[in-house]
Amino acid sequence: QVQLLESGGELVQAGGSLRLSCAASGRTFSNYRMAWFRQAPGKEREFVASIGWSDGTTFYAASVKGRFTISRDNAKNTVSLRMNNLKPEDTAVYYCTARALVSTSYDYWGQGTQVTVSS
Repeated sequence: QVQLLESGGELVQAGGSLRLSCAASGRTFSNYRMAWFRQAPGKEREFVASIGWSDGTTFYAASVKGRFTISRDNAKNTVSLRMNNLKPEDTAVYYCTARALVSTSYDYWGQGTQVTVSS
């Protein structure tokens, strides 16, 4: 089955940088989009960024655009989220997700990795 394993979440000071990684397995993802979502305590789930596995097209939430970069390494079956200039409001559990292009929702989710940005 599809398995998405996030890693890289840490406690970091505001202004710092962090790279999250997602190891994807169990499926050929050529017809998938991969995305990062996050959920902060007391807040709703929020889309962060997405990338087409094959075509590399990217989308970003306005709140992170210019600071975060999503990328993928098809050969390594990994998806990364480089986060720069982190802010306390970036504190959340970050989830790696995937959806088939024919699907309307991100159906596969990792377990999440905690990112805490201290002020």
